[in-house]
Amino acid sequence: MQNIHEKAKIGKRANIAPFVTIEEDVVIGDDCWIGPNAVILNGTRIGNGVKIHSGAVVGGEPQDLKYAGEYTTLQIGNNVTIREFCTLNRGTTDRETTLIGNDCLFMAYVHVAHDCIIGNNVILANSVNVAGHVAIDEYAILGGLTAVHQFVRIGKHVMIGGGSLVRKDVPPYVRAAREPLCYAGVNSVGLQRRDFSSDAIKQIQGMYRTLYQKSSNVAKGVVEVENSFEDTKERKELLDFIAFSERGLMKGHLNT
Repeated sequence: MQNIHEKAKIGKRANIAPFVTIEEDVVIGDDCWIGPNAVILNGTRIGNGVKIHSGAVVGGEPQDLKYAGEYTTLQIGNNVTIREFCTLNRGTTDRETTLIGNDCLFMAYVHVAHDCIIGNNVILANSVNVAGHVAIDEYAILGGLTAVHQFVRIGKHVMIGGGSLVRKDVPPYVRAAREPLCYAGVNSVGLQRRDFSSDAIKQIQGMYRTLYQKSSNVAKGVVEVENSFEDTKERKELLDFIAFSERGLMKGHLNT
């Protein structure tokens, strides 16, 4: 038995298991698999090759008292895997959508709240909880039971240890751990796996030594990085991340 609205748009070769609920205003791409008892609600847009496992609730209303029933969406890219009992919410009037990129993996019991923007190739391990308005850039990996405060931004190629509480912005290319969360080194292994050159990794390591270990505060560290390192893509991304940080950066391990 399935509860699929006749006006829902289902792509080619979709495999939909028994006891699935799909509401009217839903678009599902080609080659998707929807497991038993999954629920896909109005405003959900799903790309191609997506797998949604048993008990997941996709496109639920925002858990936000300001939400008054206005029309918003949840947009999911291609080749995303959503494991058992995940809950992914639509946006509010702030961004009007929750956006999830391509090739992401959300393990069991992950929660992604309203107005989040999640880049390509992001992995959220079991029971990660992401509050509203969070941005997670591409190739970030969050360990199990991590909780992310609203409006936080997590940079690309970041690795965050399991059980972490993320209250501040986490800049790109780093590992983060401990309580309170702080800098725990550059994610060198992850960068090597993604074909960063040895020179690029050495520059990233040097910039973070300057920022977090040699400088007394972030402002002085930014000046030192600008003056001491070649103007590369990685330097620009780090400096831009700091310039546009709204919640401030997590601490360095020598400052905790």
